[in-house]
Amino acid sequence: MEKIFTKKAPKAIGPYSQAIKAGDFVFCSGQIAIDPKTNEFKPGTIIEETTRVIENLKAVLEQANSGLEKTIKVTVYLLNIDNFTEMNKVYEKYFLNKPARSTIEVSKLPKGAKVEIDAIAET
Repeated sequence: MEKIFTKKAPKAIGPYSQAIKAGDFVFCSGQIAIDPKTNEFKPGTIIEETTRVIENLKAVLEQANSGLEKTIKVTVYLLNIDNFTEMNKVYEKYFLNKPARSTIEVSKLPKGAKVEIDAIAET
């Protein structure tokens, strides 16, 4: 087991790792729209937040010698399921391999985020 860390993604804001590499898999912690340069949450539209979230995941996966194209499972947490269509417009531009996915509406997310996404990928 190997802890994954990159300065190109936000530092963990609690007792967890950006990702863990175990065997041939990378398990990425959930990401919200935190700017890795400032480590501050950047609220925005669902499109802006989804873009930042996926860019953060991409950076973590690349640090683990993986990538979005090797992603096999994604979980999307939305503050409002009515944002599904707009989130999906961004999502489909990044995840061209169409990994398995669950999308659920939640009552709250850290820092008032509109979206959080975690992922599992092959290395």
